[in-house]
Amino acid sequence: MRWAVILAGGSGTRFWPLSTPEHPKQLLPLAGSTSTAEEAVDRLAGLIPRERILVVTGAALAPQLQEKLKLSPDNVLVEPRAASTAPALIWATSEAQRRDSDAEVLSLHADWAVGDAAAFRRTADAALLTARQYQRLVTVGVVPSRPETGYGYIVPGPPLGDGARMVARFSEKPDAATALDLMAAGALWNSGLFAWTAERLLQETEAHTPEVAPHLPALRSGDVDRFFREVTPISIDVGLLERSDAVAVVSGSFAWDDIGTWQALTRVRPKDPHGNVVIGRGFMHNSSDCVVWAERDMVVLSGVQDLVVVQANGRILVMPAEHAASMKQLLDALPPEIRDTSS
Repeated sequence: MRWAVILAGGSGTRFWPLSTPEHPKQLLPLAGSTSTAEEAVDRLAGLIPRERILVVTGAALAPQLQEKLKLSPDNVLVEPRAASTAPALIWATSEAQRRDSDAEVLSLHADWAVGDAAAFRRTADAALLTARQYQRLVTVGVVPSRPETGYGYIVPGPPLGDGARMVARFSEKPDAATALDLMAAGALWNSGLFAWTAERLLQETEAHTPEVAPHLPALRSGDVDRFFREVTPISIDVGLLERSDAVAVVSGSFAWDDIGTWQALTRVRPKDPHGNVVIGRGFMHNSSDCVVWAERDMVVLSGVQDLVVVQANGRILVMPAEHAASMKQLLDALPPEIRDTSS
């Protein structure tokens, strides 16, 4: 039986002032008319039924996600504390196995933009088949379209069969020159789309992830609070995939973006002839390559380029587009009365 686990935690601070802790990135219509979380669920139609979709999130977001995604309360898993992706995915996979002893799991995030849903499903189907047939943990590598320095890369190794290959190594967020070299060598973006059987994931966790393995008995006994209280937070990539020798990669040719910053909207939203992306009320005069998000008021730009301008939640943000990746530093510098958009 196939299951999907959607990771939907996080506060989405990189999209301030539009995003808030109560309404973060995954609940925003960043890539289209509906939220990225809703798009993630809709994208699975025909591959995994809604009743076998589990969403992992925090207590503050669980009610909104349940309502928006039209899921049973039993399918919204609320983390007792945020402990990164390894504990979250291992818990959710264990829960899928509890409900279905022979579970296969597809893991994805709630904040992606995917350009071709049908190609996504075909690739996900191939990943699940590979995970079952070859008993591997499978990661989907997306063919790069640019030397992106904000993504991790996968260097494929020897062929495994049916188009899948073993993973030779991972390369995390390289510099631009290294990214070009990796692309030339056939490396793929590490999308974060994973597939495995529940049995194999838990076996590999016991063998390679000491941050989590000693606490699996708590999960098996149903003591989720104790499990999260005692595990060491660690990502699934670092804690397991980079350590295991049972990892394979399946290549995906669909357009994919994790919409990490305001600047990413230029890749996932339609642009005018001058490269501007305008959501809401905006007028562009002799301006190019700008991103405007106007929640309420008219925004007029004249004679500028490469700017991000956001009017939302009673705040106005103006910054060079190249600084969008440094949002955390800006928020750290802001007084709380400015940063907190609820005030």
